[in-house]
Amino acid sequence: MSGQFRGLHHASLLVADTQRSLDFYRDVLDMPVLDRPDLPFPGAWLEAGGQQIHLLELPNPDPVEGRPEHGGRDRHVALLVAGLDRICQRLEAAGITYTRSRSGRSAVFVRDPDGNALELMEAP
Repeated sequence: MSGQFRGLHHASLLVADTQRSLDFYRDVLDMPVLDRPDLPFPGAWLEAGGQQIHLLELPNPDPVEGRPEHGGRDRHVALLVAGLDRICQRLEAAGITYTRSRSGRSAVFVRDPDGNALELMEAP
């Protein structure tokens, strides 16, 4: 049965303000926005290679305070990227902090405006 899974289609993240999140995902990370079904709550679908990130503007039942500074020690979504150095420059220009992977890999961890952790890994 191990061959039944074909890949990850999307990951959903809860956000408090869709526009503020788009300022980060679309404008800083340069992720393309996709068409989204007409749902009874705000949000946005983003393209991430052959997969997607779904931003859902819904109340977050999880605390955002007290999360570790380094997102590698928290729940996170890992994305393969081309041009990690360019992305780091965009993060720095926007005043967004990130931490380098502690494993020595070419990767950084960053939090979105709602504290969701992302790992951005240089694609081989």
